[in-house]
Amino acid sequence: MNTFGRNLRLTTFGESHGKAMGGILDGMPGGVKIDFDLILRETSRRRPGQNHLVTARNEKDIPELLSGLTDDMVTLGTPIGFIVRNTDQRSGDYGEMADLYRPNHADFTYDMRYGLHEPRGGGRASARETLNWVIGGAIARQLPCMKNISIKAKVISIGGVSGTQEELVEIVEEAKKRGDSVGGVVECVLEGVPAGIGNPVFGKLHARLAQAMMSINAAKGFEYGDGFAAASMYGTEHADIFTSEGGRIRTQTNHSGGIQGGITNGMPINFKVAFKPTPTLLRDIETVDKEGNSTILKGKGRHDPCVALRAVPIVEAMAVLVIADEILGVKC
Repeated sequence: MNTFGRNLRLTTFGESHGKAMGGILDGMPGGVKIDFDLILRETSRRRPGQNHLVTARNEKDIPELLSGLTDDMVTLGTPIGFIVRNTDQRSGDYGEMADLYRPNHADFTYDMRYGLHEPRGGGRASARETLNWVIGGAIARQLPCMKNISIKAKVISIGGVSGTQEELVEIVEEAKKRGDSVGGVVECVLEGVPAGIGNPVFGKLHARLAQAMMSINAAKGFEYGDGFAAASMYGTEHADIFTSEGGRIRTQTNHSGGIQGGITNGMPINFKVAFKPTPTLLRDIETVDKEGNSTILKGKGRHDPCVALRAVPIVEAMAVLVIADEILGVKC
């Protein structure tokens, strides 16, 4: 599937080492003034090559907006097309991997599904695909109905450690020195989402958020509100008691994470996403080739030692797309 959304639909294309990434955002209403600098700020946040803790691939990630906008950057209500040229591919880094299956990558499963796979950066399975999502989210964030909604994510732990920024950086640096990688957890909080957003049964908002987050490369777990901790609680501990403040009904606590019955209750929405360690390691690792012969995969190339670091703007973008999509369906 290459399309996400119902009322606001993002369709994407491109491979990691192809000529370009790109997409079409369909469903944006006309008359919305778009700030291109905001789009650039968001793409810059996930851009590779920023510091020693992320992949050294140096892409500028400046999108070209091809359609759906006036010369003054106002939406026409027609599909917004965009493209980003890939400029710093090193496909030669993957020459020896063409006939090998990299552990924890999509090489083997793509072969089983399509009869072939793209070894250069992983093709569509590459995290570079998420650049398209960040662009779509940056445009959707500018909808009038999103103006008073805050969506912010941050890394809260790396390698199972919840510490200061300096401590987390040290963990990543140590993993990188060993040619290893390390996982992490990103937390996202949404404030200002009005009550009544979402649908029951198979359209639950938390289910849509889970789908969005679990679509992100390397995502291995999702929980909202108290999440798995709720399984160790009693009902009296978990109850969100209703109260009224200034004529507004709210809850005294927020164990439900702002969602009840799949629909927002007006409280902050909070969720966490767990990311696995980057599967590509800069050290030798055992594997097999396409014929099933045992071999050694030589670690090389440019890779993130901790994907959770650059996942922050991606988590935000996907949350924006989900909320904007839901609001467009009822109130925007």
